[in-house]
Amino acid sequence: MSKYWSPVETLPAAEARRVQDEALREQMAYLAARSAFYRDKFAAHGVDPARVRGVGDLAGLPFTEKQELRDSLAAHPPLGTHLAADPADVVQIQASSGTTGSPSYVGLTADDVHTWCELGARALHANGFRPGDWLLHAFGMSKGFVGGLPVTQIARHLGMVDLPIGAEAGVERLLRVQADQRPNTLIGTPYFLTHLAESAPAVLGRPARELGVRTISVGGEPGGGLPAVREKLADLWGATVREMLGGTDIACTYWGECEAQTGMHFLSPDLMVAELIDPSGEVLEPETGAEGELVYTALARRASPLLRFRTRDQVVVTATDCSCGRTGFQVRCVGRTDDMLIVRGINVYPSAIRDLVQAAAPATTGEMRIRPDFDGHSTQRPLPVVVETTLPDDEYDRLRSDLESRIRSALNIKARVELVAANTLARPDHVKVALVERP
Repeated sequence: MSKYWSPVETLPAAEARRVQDEALREQMAYLAARSAFYRDKFAAHGVDPARVRGVGDLAGLPFTEKQELRDSLAAHPPLGTHLAADPADVVQIQASSGTTGSPSYVGLTADDVHTWCELGARALHANGFRPGDWLLHAFGMSKGFVGGLPVTQIARHLGMVDLPIGAEAGVERLLRVQADQRPNTLIGTPYFLTHLAESAPAVLGRPARELGVRTISVGGEPGGGLPAVREKLADLWGATVREMLGGTDIACTYWGECEAQTGMHFLSPDLMVAELIDPSGEVLEPETGAEGELVYTALARRASPLLRFRTRDQVVVTATDCSCGRTGFQVRCVGRTDDMLIVRGINVYPSAIRDLVQAAAPATTGEMRIRPDFDGHSTQRPLPVVVETTLPDDEYDRLRSDLESRIRSALNIKARVELVAANTLARPDHVKVALVERP
């Protein structure tokens, strides 16, 4: 059985760049011909796409920001002006978790689905998944989340058997399936899989390490690269633990950690470009120790292509070569460049919660604050949210239940709402309100 899913993973740097440059020229021509979004963007910034001859020319092009995509979707539903394929060729639509109040929608042609599967197969193969393995699927399966159906498609592309139970099924169901079917691989967020293992003795009467898992792939939130988190998870399950990384706008997953476990490899120079930028937007060389934000350009995308898309994922380069033979540089994700929080693997923007609170007016004043009871930006617990209300005390329970339901339905997370009287929360007079208040 091959050590690599694709020979592209071991291309020398010069050959990888040649492949990228050729693919970029083709993609730029496609954008110019098919994308109203990018034609307008090129015109506004004086960009001649025909003059972009290779990856080295990308630094002179404007970034694509998430807000631009939201605006495009809102102004030209259902898939925005950045839809560059014939709508009749769209076969699948994925959605973000809706952390900005309304989900972002990403269209895929049949070729795009294949590209996503190929990107994901390289990542999960590096993680140790193999054809014939059985996979317990413990990411969320609902609401178009890319950890749902796309992981199932990737598993099939790899020749695996997927058990698409999903995190929504709950700990007991997942553990019962694991005990009954004994799949040898497992995928999910690191903190949820830790919780799952810790629950095994109470649910099944035996430890998780006796349930037959050989290999675990974790993603969806930072943590899988932290030694303490990784070692605990590996010990609980008696399995190897490796990280992967992806995102809704580009693909499901496209970085994967190999057996050396020194970081996640960039695996697909033929299908995408990954740039590293500093806070000013200047491009950084991906040298060991460099830290910056990842920026992506799709090289084989038809329905919703992106050029220099800013992810806000902050990474550190851990290595530029590896004993495994893969030549792509390696990274660890260390967080976000914005104020996003992660609740049980779901990305949540404070402004999205504020929008839901404001929608409940006049029962609320629209003022709210998130008061994290955890360090960092990631938690497995319900998110503490303080909300101002105009209602009398005897109506608090009803409103609290309504707000928690709204948040759960719209954002796919649990919140613990505390109600306070109107005018309790401070109102800065000229500066941006800090929606997240920490002690």
